[in-house]
Formats: sequence, structure tokens, C-alpha cells
Amino acid sequence: MLIEVWSDVVCPWCYIGKRRLETAVAQFEHRDAVEVRWRSYQLDPGAPTEPTESTTTMLARKYGQTPAGARQMQDRVEAVAAEEGLLYRLSETLHVNTVDAHRLIHLALRQGGTELQGRVKEALLAAYFVQARNVADHAVLREVALGAGLDAAAVDDLLAGDELTQEVWSDAEQAQAYGATGVPFFVVDQKYGVSGAQPVEVFSQVLERAWADAHPALQVVGGGEECGPDGCAI
Repeated sequence: MLIEVWSDVVCPWCYIGKRRLETAVAQFEHRDAVEVRWRSYQLDPGAPTEPTESTTTMLARKYGQTPAGARQMQDRVEAVAAEEGLLYRLSETLHVNTVDAHRLIHLALRQGGTELQGRVKEALLAAYFVQARNVADHAVLREVALGAGLDAAAVDDLLAGDELTQEVWSDAEQAQAYGATGVPFFVVDQKYGVSGAQPVEVFSQVLERAWADAHPALQVVGGGEECGPDGCAI
């Protein structure tokens, strides 16, 4: 079973959704057959690579709020995140571009498959939300990527150029083709879509349905004469 997840590393609901999906998968009877692949989606492709404001300031400007009002919005999200064991520091985060972070996630997939990609994705989310680090800064990205297991030379080569940028854009185009209007957005076996950080129960229901579709139970019509281990009825 393939689960593709479109998300951004600066999307607070994406990290929450990741935890809820992980809980559902851990409870799933066929969890060993589940593969999770991370897809790219930038909430703000025009965000600066050199931060000029905090996310609190950006939210206040975007939604016509006072800084205090924006902080209250962040407080509510932090409370939800805490229920999933995530200790966010949203008021300390910066409004930054994430294209390079996404390129590293693609590099991880190419270098080590979905297992390595998952480690890099988790490390980038934790760096931004839990550690309040600048995930547009190449020094930070390099440290996080190497800590998650990426090859140093490959990371340096990637960050020195624009390789895998097209893959980032292609992911976003695919999300739009699926009808996604935001993230997180989950697609199971290219058949079932789940929009948003849904409760664990919703993910569990979708996993069960997708598995049943891929492994239909045989419908047996019985009642006729037959032979068995004890012989044949005459």
C-alpha cells in the first residue's frame, strides 16, 4: 500500500497530520505492507530565502490581525500539536522559503528510498517547529540533512545548484491535478484522498478500505456435493 503525502515543512498542520497518520499506520494490521512517500508542496513559493519577518508578523499582516491576535491563532495550533506530543515554538519561527528543504527531501528519496526520506522529512519538521531553526539557511539544512543520514557530498552538490527543483514543481502540479487546495493532503494507492490533518480514526478507516479494495475476499457459494478429507458423501 502506497501513501503519498503532500506537505510543506513550515505547515503546522502537516506535522500534526504526520503524527496522526503514523498512529493509524502503527495500529493497522498490515502496517508492514505500508509505504509512505513524501511529496512537495510550498505554501508560499514567493517567501524569501533570507527571512525578513517572523511567522507571527506574517500572519498578522496576511489576515489583518494584530500581533497579539496572530499569536492567539498560534497558541491554538500549539495546543493541538501538544496533544500529538509535539512542542511547537511557533512565535519563534521565521517566514522562509522551503524549496531547498524540499529538494533535500527528493534527494533523500533518490539516495535511500522512502525510509531515508521519512527521516529527513521528520528532521526538517522538527528543526522548524520544535527547534525554531531557519530551514532556508544552507548551513542549517546541511546539518539537519547529514544528521538524518544524507551523504555530505551529495547535499553540498545539491545546495550549490538547482537540481531537483523541477521535481518540487511537478509534485505541486500533481497535487493540483488531484484537486488539493491545501496541505496536508494524503493519497492512498492513487485512489483515496484525505484532505487535512484528520483524526486518527479517519486515517484508519481509509487504510482498511484501501486494503479491502486491493485484497478482496473470495465470495464462496456453498451447499453442493463435495469430497473432503473424510471422504465423499454418497
